[in-house]
Amino acid sequence: MLKVSPQKPEDFTSANNLEERWSVDEAKKIYNFPFNDLLFEAQTVHRRCFDPNAVQLSKLLSIKTGGCPEDCGYCSQSAHYPTGLKASKLLQVEKVVAEARKARDSGATRYCMGAAWRSPKDRDIGMVVAMVEGVRALGMETCMTLGMLSPEQAARLADAGLDYYNHNIDTSERFYSAIISTRSFADRLETLAHVRDAGIKVCSGGILGMGETVDDHIAMLVTLANLPVPPESVPINMLIPIPGSKLADAAPVDPIEFVRAIALARILMPETHVRLSAGRSDMSDEMQALCFLAGANSIFVGDTLLTTENPGEDQDAVLFRRLGLKAMPLGASE
Repeated sequence: MLKVSPQKPEDFTSANNLEERWSVDEAKKIYNFPFNDLLFEAQTVHRRCFDPNAVQLSKLLSIKTGGCPEDCGYCSQSAHYPTGLKASKLLQVEKVVAEARKARDSGATRYCMGAAWRSPKDRDIGMVVAMVEGVRALGMETCMTLGMLSPEQAARLADAGLDYYNHNIDTSERFYSAIISTRSFADRLETLAHVRDAGIKVCSGGILGMGETVDDHIAMLVTLANLPVPPESVPINMLIPIPGSKLADAAPVDPIEFVRAIALARILMPETHVRLSAGRSDMSDEMQALCFLAGANSIFVGDTLLTTENPGEDQDAVLFRRLGLKAMPLGASE
């Protein structure tokens, strides 16, 4: 039997330094384990906290599409790039709840709603609150991604019963300014702090394949793991190059590097849902299977993610049968 590296991931914990649970050097050592050892360690950690054959199913709906003033280089919804996407108004509450009902009936337990805003205007919060209340009444977990939030806005969403708020840090602090100039990395962390202070669970992750390095993958995950409370949900996205966007010609991320990032996320944040998010339509079944083995236990279902393609529910059902996976029941994440 191949001997695992001299130090196992559990040996890297920094029990005496609560502000920094993990250092970049520690995480880099883990990331560079021999691939089989890394996946073994990740799966071992995963099994301590989750059913290894259960995957949480979430559905994502764009409640306000396009026209965003941010210049995120990866995004089809940025007004800075000629992506051909037309801006739309905020959907009506009844439409959102009706779509959530369909998602629930098809097996999704969490409903995520996204608006292409830099930050919501106070006049829009009332409709957003009504959406949260309507979806919760269906018995689903709720998640919103609306851009930056003030403490007051976060408090209103918390009072409405919002379960999760998504606000990705996207990449490492070092690489961040190469992708976005209209808000800072610190702005991202400030919104996460407002969300956490309001009592809402945090969903925050990033995108791989934007021209960053492996060191940026590691640094991003270390930043998330070292938040005062690690995110309860961490989506790991593979860039979908959008024609007309700044990153339209970005080279694809190496699949093994992507799987290693999933495994590292699982080891650094054992109790977190690690979501295999955007880009699955370009992943082989074998790559997705490796990601599940590495500790991914959440996906988006449905054929669209906001404005980009996603494998259809039939494709996911076939893959789940092949791998012996099942949908995670509501409440299993608590």
